[in-house]
Amino acid sequence: MTAFEKVCALDDIPDGGVLGVEVGETPVALVRRGGEVFALHDVCSHAEVKLSEGEVYDGTLECWLHGSCFDVRSGKPTGPPATRPVNVYTVKIDGDDVLVSLSKES
Repeated sequence: MTAFEKVCALDDIPDGGVLGVEVGETPVALVRRGGEVFALHDVCSHAEVKLSEGEVYDGTLECWLHGSCFDVRSGKPTGPPATRPVNVYTVKIDGDDVLVSLSKES
């Protein structure tokens, strides 16, 4: 069974925005798009800076430092200079609570 940890309230994540949280010692960037929340590893695979300090647009999270873009659903890079994906994690919404499992999505 996959273990989920409560990380924040849904309203803590701005709609169309991003929030950085910790799950244990793992940094996680939460992206909210309408009624959906996506969780990505909060470290850019290119420059090792926090993705949660970047911008969200058109289903991507853009790194603030060099402009690498990552698909919020898959973690795959959609724009250079990043060439490696970031991990994505499973999210559940329980009422107003956002829960994340560090098990990789299948």
